Amino acid sequence: MELNRFPSIFVLSAFLFLGFIYYVTVFIFIEDWLGLQSSAGTLNALVVTFLASLCAFSFCVYQETKKTGVHRMQCDKCSTHRPPRAHHCRVCRRCVLKMDHHCIWINNCVGHRNYKSFLVLIFYATVASTYSATMIISCVLQNDWDSSRSLPLKIFYVGCGVMIVGLSLTFGTFLCWHIYLTAHNMTTIEYYEGKRAAWLARKSGLSYHHPFDVGVYKNITLVLGPNMLKWLWPTSSSHIKDGLNFPKDLLIDQGSSLISIEAFISSRGKPWGEHGAPRRLKDQPLWEVRHEQTSTR
Repeated sequence: MELNRFPSIFVLSAFLFLGFIYYVTVFIFIEDWLGLQSSAGTLNALVVTFLASLCAFSFCVYQETKKTGVHRMQCDKCSTHRPPRAHHCRVCRRCVLKMDHHCIWINNCVGHRNYKSFLVLIFYATVASTYSATMIISCVLQNDWDSSRSLPLKIFYVGCGVMIVGLSLTFGTFLCWHIYLTAHNMTTIEYYEGKRAAWLARKSGLSYHHPFDVGVYKNITLVLGPNMLKWLWPTSSSHIKDGLNFPKDLLIDQGSSLISIEAFISSRGKPWGEHGAPRRLKDQPLWEVRHEQTSTR
């Protein structure tokens, strides 16, 4: 990651926001509810600090290294050879291996080499925000609202509770989405490309199959590694290969009744775009579809 791209307004905003959540959780709500001098307050403060440290560490590990390889496809935008599953990022102005998306909050692309640390980051962020929300809600419920507390303080307590619950739900939804993608060995870009390819295949009497889906457990180990004890450690990345070749479904490797959509379209002489079919992008990879037996009346 280039240093001149790191200090962006979005990155600084994210750090300030998370720092604010950490401060109010530890020094306002835990202090008000349990007291930092008590054993329970100290223990909860240490847990929040530990989770916040894991989030910061995962963010520092999170980076994407530019790699290129000689392959049959070429990017029209940067005029370099583009490996399979790579896409051109118009923000970074380069091709990214197994690109998922460009995240403005960390000012970097989520791709092949940093996807594990990104997944671990949002996991720790979800756990930390959920734990913080538990502390804040518990403090709010334990407070004596009939006492002479000022109205602005009550609004601040309720506002912080609503904010942290919303943040927890956002992180949780984002985490569930990427767990789904990991279990199917897909990126966000490939998911939407696959939906379009499946729609076109159904219209033509074929069934679509994602070529890189090799089973849930194998898909997870390709991202997190074969050792389950190291799944949640962001620097454990020795299992990550060069990003130029990926294992495929055995049916696809054996060529069992599988053709590419491009070959299917050329065989019928119908270009993309006819009858409402979406037009293929220049850098869209090949997708496989499976023949189905169709009965004629």
